[in-house]
Amino acid sequence: MNRGIWSLALLVLVGAAFAQNAQTFHGEVSDSQCALNVHSLTRSHQEMLKSKSMGGTSNTCAVYCIERLGGYLVLSAGKNVYRLDRADLVHGFEGRKVVISGVLDTKLNQIHVLKIDLEDQP
Repeated sequence: MNRGIWSLALLVLVGAAFAQNAQTFHGEVSDSQCALNVHSLTRSHQEMLKSKSMGGTSNTCAVYCIERLGGYLVLSAGKNVYRLDRADLVHGFEGRKVVISGVLDTKLNQIHVLKIDLEDQP
């Protein structure tokens, strides 16, 4: 019983420390193919949308690239592109401007997503 309480206390402390390192990131949820110039010259969905080969919206392009071309979810934030680790939270936001609360792993250039919301549109 005592071991269980200590394990729970340790888990709470680690979780609290992790949450204290959270940062806020703004950008568009995209796929690695477009955001990292694998098949895009502008680090966006622009070329693919013009060709109509991967759908007609940023959402359909990102989903296509992830499901069929081996891409993975990223946050495209200006010149920065961060890998996103929580597909269960991020799926459904592809092609949308978002605000992410998360912890950046600088070695992996990956955000551990704690929370994601649509960016307020004026």
